[in-house]
Amino acid sequence: MHRRIPSSLFNSLAIAGLLASATPALADVTLYTTREPGLIQPILDAFTKDTGVQANTVFVKDGLLERVRAEGEKSPADVLMTVDIGNLIDLVQGGVTQPVESQVLNEAIPANLRDAENNHWYALSLRDRVAYVAKEIDVDTITYEDFADPKWKGKVCIRSGQHPYNTAMVAAMIAHDGAEATEQWLRGVKANLGRKATGGDRDVARDILGGICDIGIANAYYVGRMKNAKPGTDNYKWGEAIKVVRPTFANDKSKGTHVNVSGAAVAKHAPNKQDALKLLEYLVSDKAQSLYAKANYEYPVKAGIELDPVVASFGELIIDPLPLTEIAKHRKHASELVDKVGFDN
Repeated sequence: MHRRIPSSLFNSLAIAGLLASATPALADVTLYTTREPGLIQPILDAFTKDTGVQANTVFVKDGLLERVRAEGEKSPADVLMTVDIGNLIDLVQGGVTQPVESQVLNEAIPANLRDAENNHWYALSLRDRVAYVAKEIDVDTITYEDFADPKWKGKVCIRSGQHPYNTAMVAAMIAHDGAEATEQWLRGVKANLGRKATGGDRDVARDILGGICDIGIANAYYVGRMKNAKPGTDNYKWGEAIKVVRPTFANDKSKGTHVNVSGAAVAKHAPNKQDALKLLEYLVSDKAQSLYAKANYEYPVKAGIELDPVVASFGELIIDPLPLTEIAKHRKHASELVDKVGFDN
């Protein structure tokens, strides 16, 4: 026996259906990222709230280039986000990005921190490679070259020379001082190591607290995380054991500090190119840049953004004006030199 739907209910259902079909669906943009999604989720939530565009994240820990290549024209990726200038350049050279025209991006991001020639990639936040110095040591200025000074023998800590953070720094050294001087510098730093080049950047602070070394090279934003950690935790203790000194290159008149970046590009086959561009432009807005600064302790790529108090305490950041594209040209040679001197052995 079939139950007859009352006409009033039928009409109500029909009207509801019409209303649902008339309501525009929330637009989507798909972000492939090598960054832990939790680090940028507050920014993406703000983007969705402010623009009505839903940002969907796909975490790709390794092999971002290979994945997007394999997906080809059917790739759902709209935006590709990663850390390290080398990784950004690899995406461009791998043929999985496309250029975009944006006055917003070009005005917000200095030319040396974006693909000023072809408009493929853009830096979104900065990571300055700094000196961690034991709090009790009287050092207020230092050059990158100083880490090879024999006076620091047995007192330097650093992570693997083949880590992208350090490969980029060595590449910058080649650009500034030449390959021969950089090779000798690597040998000098290796001779000064207090323990094997290994671990992570926070391990440098840990080992300074433990008396294994007095100084080290690491990213500044980790100090923001450590010093803002809950008092009494290991991270807090490590952060309290050190001070930050921003190194410069000895022969650089600008007295700039080497920076690496987190950045992004629009995917070559982006199904939603306009929303992809909208996301990139949002990521350099004052609101998003402030979130980068206060949630992740990274340095904003856009001028005039208020910093986290811990990061602000490090003093003014003068950025090495050498274009990142110039530094990236020396990455392969930098990696070869690291192996040649047996830096990680």
